Amino acid sequence: MIRNALISLILFSLAGAAQADAKARLEAFVDSTKGLKANFTQTVIDRAGRKTQEASGNLYFSRPGKFRWIYQKPYAQVIVGDGKKLWIHDEDLDQVSVRKLDQALGDSPAALLAGDNNIEKLFALKDGGIKDGIEWLEATPKSKEGSFEKVRMGFKGDDLQVMELKDNFGQTTLLRFSNLQRNPPMGANLFRFTPPKGADIIGDR
Repeated sequence: MIRNALISLILFSLAGAAQADAKARLEAFVDSTKGLKANFTQTVIDRAGRKTQEASGNLYFSRPGKFRWIYQKPYAQVIVGDGKKLWIHDEDLDQVSVRKLDQALGDSPAALLAGDNNIEKLFALKDGGIKDGIEWLEATPKSKEGSFEKVRMGFKGDDLQVMELKDNFGQTTLLRFSNLQRNPPMGANLFRFTPPKGADIIGDR
């Protein structure tokens, strides 16, 4: 949001420039990153500031609409977007959930990474300042029907280092990325999913 202050046209110009810089940072990342491979850690903090969950794993994506998130700790779960459908496999429960990808992705934070280039159609972008060498961008979903209130993306240069997701229930999810590789070779099978034999399947196959 650009602050409309009558005190000075200079303040208006600076706010506009900051927004343009933040938008340019994300656009540079999207334009130069058609695919990505990285490790991640995930921490969930509740409204009272208590840490309620920690997880880690690997992620891969190939834009638009193809991704694979592999949770290794503390539980085994695989989330696959194959371009048409979203598959979620809970190994401990031997259960698979499946939905149409466009309905599942929508204006979720995943759309910022694996969606198409039309980010501003779904999100309002705003410069979030610089802290500890990380340049922050805030993305607010334009739709009020989603489960997320705001997403902050932290960049170091043109590399995405961290994402901070605030949901409508007061929870904050912090995703930190490491060993990030842009546009690595990835086989098509990485973004395909076949339900294990005997698994309980929920949703529209």
